[in-house]
Amino acid sequence: MSKVIAILATLDTKGAEADFVRQQIERLGARATIVDLGVLGTPAVEADVPRDEVAHAGGTPLATLLRQPTREAAQPVMVAGATRLLRERLGRGELHAVLGLGGLQGTAACAEVMRALPYGVPKVMVSTVASGNVAAYVDIKDVTMVFSVGDILGLNAFTRQILANAAGAAFGMAQAGQPIAADRRGKPLIGMTNLGVLTDGAMRALDRFAARGYEVIVFHAVGTGGRAMEQMMKEGILGAVFDYALGEISDELFGGLRAATPERLTVAGRLGLPQVLCPGGTEHVGLLVEPNVVPPAWREHRHVFHSPVVLAPRLRADEFVRVAREIGARLQHTQGRAVMMLPLRGTSRYGSEGGPLRDPEGDRAFFRALKESLPEAVEVVEADAGAEDPGFVDAAVDRLIALIER
Repeated sequence: MSKVIAILATLDTKGAEADFVRQQIERLGARATIVDLGVLGTPAVEADVPRDEVAHAGGTPLATLLRQPTREAAQPVMVAGATRLLRERLGRGELHAVLGLGGLQGTAACAEVMRALPYGVPKVMVSTVASGNVAAYVDIKDVTMVFSVGDILGLNAFTRQILANAAGAAFGMAQAGQPIAADRRGKPLIGMTNLGVLTDGAMRALDRFAARGYEVIVFHAVGTGGRAMEQMMKEGILGAVFDYALGEISDELFGGLRAATPERLTVAGRLGLPQVLCPGGTEHVGLLVEPNVVPPAWREHRHVFHSPVVLAPRLRADEFVRVAREIGARLQHTQGRAVMMLPLRGTSRYGSEGGPLRDPEGDRAFFRALKESLPEAVEVVEADAGAEDPGFVDAAVDRLIALIER
């Protein structure tokens, strides 16, 4: 069966371009389905999914949107409608990739639809704004941004090449046929967080999991990493969690660059997934600074430069205790099958023996507060070791495997 690629565009302004992409996709041997996200103006080409059908699926008739047409009112409806229709097609096996065309507004609309689709569905966004900061469009989903270079406003020799490349990319992705296997030979896919100050331990954990037949997705715990891991839990991709790095919690409390959201650290517990946790990297925050400059507010803190523009100041004992209590609060909904591993000799390479941020007294205050804050459903295991020590890592991995296999 031919693969089906949906093309998202406003056909009053991007009609010719969408039609050209359709021709390219069909020339390659796939089927194209054009979805019109436009509201005003006359479509330049016929859509396979016309705008009135999209609006109806979004909960508001097109005629209603046209009474007092504004982007603010129309875009949420059209995005909701396109999302619903594409998810329905995906559920029936009638969708294999999505390609969007847009300027500033169109990119926002198309990317929002793409972000609502599951991981693994190919998503290609041809955009006039793809050379800038695209975090707002990509967020934590696997959206491929293609910079159009010129405006998507009329076909010419250059634009045709860009659009043909994008069509080829979407077509190729649709052919890949590499499904995400959430369960491999009866073993769930494991999500693991990591930071640079824990990488030696993370690599040892990967080897130990592999030796037992488990595959692991590692997430860089810099805000988007932890959020992506938890989204994959919600989508059923991940079946167990080795939350080795919790520095995102520290950064959320103290304005660091690794901050995630208030939902971080709550999902696995609510879902009842097996999880082993370690407060890795919580003793410091990560701050984006001018090269080698310590901001005044942090000059009295012990610190080290992780890179010339990333400062890692050690939290004082009272600040570290706040982190402990926040971790405990977020784990209150945990349903069991959870273990908190406490590395009493340091929560990261920086905070361990010989590290630039070593503070045993602060660590003791943190561990004491954390034990007091955790719910009874979370088992606490204390180890006379640092977070990267081989024995500590091995014990943590073995604990998670035992939770999975019991």
